[in-house]
Amino acid sequence: MSPSPSAAEHQETRERLAEAAARASRQMWWQVDRDAIRPSWTALLARVLAVVSGGQLAAAQSTAPWLLELLGPSGEDEPDIEMVPVMFAGVTGDGLPLAEVLLAPMWTALRQVTSGVPVAHAMARGEAVLDVIARTAIADAGRAADSVGMVSRPAVTSYVRVVESGACSRCIVLAGREYGVSKAFARHPRCQCGMEPVTRDHRPEPVDARDMFDRMSAAEKKKTFGEAAVKAIDEGADIAQVVNARRGMESAVVYGQKILKTTEGITRRGIAGQRLRDFQKAGGQRFSAETAARSRSCRPRLMPEEIYKQADGDRDHAVRLLRFHGYIV
Repeated sequence: MSPSPSAAEHQETRERLAEAAARASRQMWWQVDRDAIRPSWTALLARVLAVVSGGQLAAAQSTAPWLLELLGPSGEDEPDIEMVPVMFAGVTGDGLPLAEVLLAPMWTALRQVTSGVPVAHAMARGEAVLDVIARTAIADAGRAADSVGMVSRPAVTSYVRVVESGACSRCIVLAGREYGVSKAFARHPRCQCGMEPVTRDHRPEPVDARDMFDRMSAAEKKKTFGEAAVKAIDEGADIAQVVNARRGMESAVVYGQKILKTTEGITRRGIAGQRLRDFQKAGGQRFSAETAARSRSCRPRLMPEEIYKQADGDRDHAVRLLRFHGYIV
């Protein structure tokens, strides 16, 4: 589902907030004495913590005004529940103390140095880790506050995923999906995707991964999905099948040839597994309906890259292989 202008603006504001906090944190990292990384970073830690936790607080404080603007005031029959934004600051989305997590850039740089990596490279690696921590902590705090704000409104029955422009392929396949209001938000480090509430009177217009794919330029498609994946999708392959296949991608030697295959979707329940067949249960497992359902095909499921290599320019053969391996449903 596509976000309303208010939801898109809410998300973009959060992104700018995370960018500002990450930039300020990196500037403090540049002040670290390279000859005394540990003491100099711990001396700066309180200031860094104030910047990132302040960003978290600002992100959480934006929830109530946004929901009020988007949905209007709560009905008279709804309980009066007030969210406490400060409770979302100072901890990560995994529940860890933010102060402890902010030590990670220091430890990363020190490990790199002790491994023989040049100090400049080690510091750059630590800076990258700090950037991820700052952006993710603020995005997680904002999403957590949004989730709590929605749960506190009985009129909100679910939410849809608002996918940012320039999102990764894993997020794009989730675009527009609707989840129960108490369902945890699936995210990865630096994920800036958000959520929009669904009520009886407020339902965003539908949009899915294919819609997002069609709106992307050729360069954006190649960067996000890869050349072979884009070609497969253009041939009619299901985007989710193509993206999920890459999670289990590995190389293997079959009949003396090195191929690219995937272990995703090859069980009896998977589309590819139902087409490949030739199932075998894992060693040591007793037979049952559950283990039978989890048994995997012994035949390799080819990646799109391998399919195009084997098709050797024959489009019809490529389509047949894409269908047989579960990419075209």
